[in-house]
Amino acid sequence: MKNRTLLILSFLGLTFGGLTAQEDSLTGYRFTLREAIEFALENNYQSQIAQKDVDKSLQQKWEIISQGLPQIDGAVDYQNYLQQPVTLLPAAAFDNTQSTIDVVEEYFDGAQRNDVPVNAPEGFIPVRFGTKQSVNATATWRQLIFDGSYIVGIQSVKTLLQISKNAKTKTDLQIKEAVINAYGNVLLNEESVEILENNVSALEKNYEDTKKIYENGLTEQEDVEQLEITLIGLKNNLQRSRRMREIAYEMLNLSLGIPVETEVRLEEELNELTMQYYDLSLLNKQIPIEENIDYRIAKNTAESAAIQVRLQKAKALPTLSGFVNYGYQGFSDDFTFFNNDQEYFGQSILGVSLNIPIFSSGMRSSLTQQREIEYEQALLDLERTENEVKRQINMAKNEYEFSLENYENAIRNLELAERIEKKNEVKFFEGIASSFELNEAQRQLYSAQQNYLQAMLEVITAKVQLENLLDTRTYDNEN
Repeated sequence: MKNRTLLILSFLGLTFGGLTAQEDSLTGYRFTLREAIEFALENNYQSQIAQKDVDKSLQQKWEIISQGLPQIDGAVDYQNYLQQPVTLLPAAAFDNTQSTIDVVEEYFDGAQRNDVPVNAPEGFIPVRFGTKQSVNATATWRQLIFDGSYIVGIQSVKTLLQISKNAKTKTDLQIKEAVINAYGNVLLNEESVEILENNVSALEKNYEDTKKIYENGLTEQEDVEQLEITLIGLKNNLQRSRRMREIAYEMLNLSLGIPVETEVRLEEELNELTMQYYDLSLLNKQIPIEENIDYRIAKNTAESAAIQVRLQKAKALPTLSGFVNYGYQGFSDDFTFFNNDQEYFGQSILGVSLNIPIFSSGMRSSLTQQREIEYEQALLDLERTENEVKRQINMAKNEYEFSLENYENAIRNLELAERIEKKNEVKFFEGIASSFELNEAQRQLYSAQQNYLQAMLEVITAKVQLENLLDTRTYDNEN
């Protein structure tokens, strides 16, 4: 009996547990930062578009290759002369005797002579050739034998595919950066709202206590008014932070690729995330510039420009292709093409076509020179990109190092501001400090709190920017 009870309770627990999980999945999402990044890489709109570009490049690869493979086409033509054309045969071509004319007219009599107009010009015999209806079915096999452009196209397949893969990698890095920044910005606004709510609560208590002291004649009205001014400004900041928090959540949802109205809950805190992104060893990391994604994209551009030069030169070479055609023809005055006794006549053609460019009045030379200039431009841009990447890495390291130092200073400043504000609050209620001194200490504390939050966010954003510059991932490794 006891075992049965345990079994029923376990079943109910699994059932309601499943219902709870389903409800969470329907009402919103819960993410750690790592989970948010993985989710965005699959669901972000730009990521999906970039993946479609890779898929399209794979299809373009086969499109280029298949141009040099056999091509087979089929065609079926049906013709029905509603009124057959008349052909005039010169009577002089025949012996000028009635017997000869009778033979000719007998040959073209019946269905071919019934509707021939009798008012033909003198000296001509009007006739109609062929049948009113005909069917022609053919199949043609074509094969490219030699084409310089095709050879260059085959060589460009790898570069074409690599361009889309590198673009996908670049998009993924940008999405990762956007998600981390949005995730951190949400945490900052959550922390900011919480701190401001605590500040408002503490200041309201001070304000009420000061009002009571004033009502007892132990302080001046200016002290009450000074606290009221600070409280009003603090409440305004709180309302603004709440609105900014809503905007931050919408930006996060957009980066994740989900509707902005969907509820999202974050599993990490800003301080915890900052410590995860506190990594001094990253300042000493070095990579070959050739493995940076921006350099690889610029290199793809140069390779594409070089291919265009070879392609333009290849257009001056001859092209050779062959074909084989085979088909059947059927003729009838009536539609009898599906009858068993319908007669069909076969036909077949074998052919080779050679096209030799001879003279273009300098047009091909001009186009080739344009492609060569574009290639030189791409090489210059590649060199510029190399130096720009080096500069960006050095600057990102400096920014990250500064953010770490600024974070340490922000912690120290916050500790000092908290102690100063607490001391001035005690002095104020003891009548030693003025409301002006308390107000300045409070403003200093509020500023230190916001600087501390901003410093934590800057550590996160500076690190992800540096990580992206030092990232050597490729599309193949990701998939």
